[in-house]
Parts: sequence; C-alpha cells; structure tokens
Amino acid sequence: MDFHTDFKPLTVQPQEIEEKSFEMITEELGEHSFTAEQYPVVQRVIHASADFELGRSLVFHPRAIEAGIAAIRAGKIVVADVQMVQVGISKPRIEQFGGDVRVYISDKDVMEEAKRLNTTRAIISIRKAIKEADGAIYAIGNAPTALLELIRLVKEGIAKPGLIVGVPVGFVSAAESKDELAKLDIPFITNIGRKGGSPVAVAAVNALSIMAARKE
Repeated sequence: MDFHTDFKPLTVQPQEIEEKSFEMITEELGEHSFTAEQYPVVQRVIHASADFELGRSLVFHPRAIEAGIAAIRAGKIVVADVQMVQVGISKPRIEQFGGDVRVYISDKDVMEEAKRLNTTRAIISIRKAIKEADGAIYAIGNAPTALLELIRLVKEGIAKPGLIVGVPVGFVSAAESKDELAKLDIPFITNIGRKGGSPVAVAAVNALSIMAARKE
C-alpha cells in the first residue's frame, strides 16, 4: 500500500500550529456572547475537542474567571476527579504559585471506604478532598457522581471550593449533574448536555493558569 502524499503541513512549529489553530477557531466560531475574559477558556476547549457545539454550550458563573485566577495565584490546590485530568493540567504553572494538582480516586483509603459503603470511589474521593483542599479548584471531567457529591456538600455548607469546573461526559447523570451545578451561586464553569470529558476539564484549567501567569 502506497502512503505517499504530496500534502505539506502549514507548519511543524508547535507555537505556530497553536496560533494558527486559534485563528481558525475564532474565524469559524464567529459571533458569540462570551466575554473577553471567558473566551480564552472557550477557545482552548474547542482547541482540545475540535467541537464547536461543545464550545458554544459552555456556561460561566459571572465570577468564574476571576475566582479561578485568584485561586491559582493564591496557591490553592487543583483537585482532579481522575488521573487523566491530573496529568493533562500544566503543573509548572500551578506550582509556580505554590499550588499542586491532586487526585484521590485511587488512594487506598478511598478504595477501602468505597467498598465498605458500597458506593463509588468518585464520591469518597470528593469527601476526602474537601478535608485537604479548602478553596480548591475542582476539575471534574469524568464522574457525574463526584460532581453531584460536591454539589451536595456545597449546599450543606461543608465544601467551600474556589471554583468548580464541572464538565463530566456521559449518559447517566452527566447532563443532570451539570444542570444542578448551574443552579449554585458559587463560581463554576460547566456546559449544557452530555458532552464534556477530561480534555475539556484540562483545557479550562490550563486556560485559567495561563491567564494567572500573564497577570504577574
């Protein structure tokens, strides 16, 4: 089989590829209602997913960007629901302000407690996280049960996150959990519908950390 092609990439330089991608996103997205502060998050989410429908479905609490930047610059922890989110977030940009990116779902005590209570590790990981991560950014891209548990703890006054990036993907409770998040009067970034996932959560947090670094 002959895989020869005369196609030549526009560029092979990573920075140029990203810049060209962002130009194409802005042109194709066209008119939108996002603020100048929100748009970098939307842009990176579309860049990560190549999904304009997903980008347009993003919903921001009015204080979301401000709160996210403030949390990063204050050295607050970023709590990821799964390892895939943890490894995708740029740790150097979080760590330069004294923060860290943590995930609890595979901790031995979390697994044991989930088994004892016959519930999900995602739920127990959130219960553990709130004890160690006051004012944290929660980046939830996979587990609707984690988001629903965090929402419950917020409503009960037990959890006080700095920002919730709640964009779990899936068919069971994903859209519903995001609907519930959008009702809270605390800083959040979410989206409408079933779409979402680790790349979306990662893109949102990375956009915020870039903005935090630029404010130095």
